[in-house]
Amino acid sequence: MRKKLLSTAGMLFVLVIVLAAQEQSRIPSGIAIAFRTGSAAGLSEYLNSTVELVLPDKEDFYSKSVAEKILKDFFSRYRSREFVIRHQGARGDAQYAIANLETDKGKFRVYFLLKKVNGNPLIHQIRIEADNE
Repeated sequence: MRKKLLSTAGMLFVLVIVLAAQEQSRIPSGIAIAFRTGSAAGLSEYLNSTVELVLPDKEDFYSKSVAEKILKDFFSRYRSREFVIRHQGARGDAQYAIANLETDKGKFRVYFLLKKVNGNPLIHQIRIEADNE
């Protein structure tokens, strides 16, 4: 009886650790909502003070306010229809996601990298590339 109780407690402990690790690597839902709705203002809530943007016509490091304006311009030219995160993961204090963005003018592959700043996950890099598949 005691072995069975210890075995069950051990499995519960492992399950709690696995679930906690998965929750830590989960991308904040507000980011997916902002991409899905084409909201640069929504994304700006998650932008670091400096962000690397790689877009079809721009590539550089920008301040948060400039990055928001560039993303607003992108979403006004390419109206978002659908956004689906295909893969996400974490390593150390960094999280990342690979997603597909469908717009009125084509499909894009989106990559973004988040790092914790003062305990909050903030976007440090966004790459939006044409998906030619």
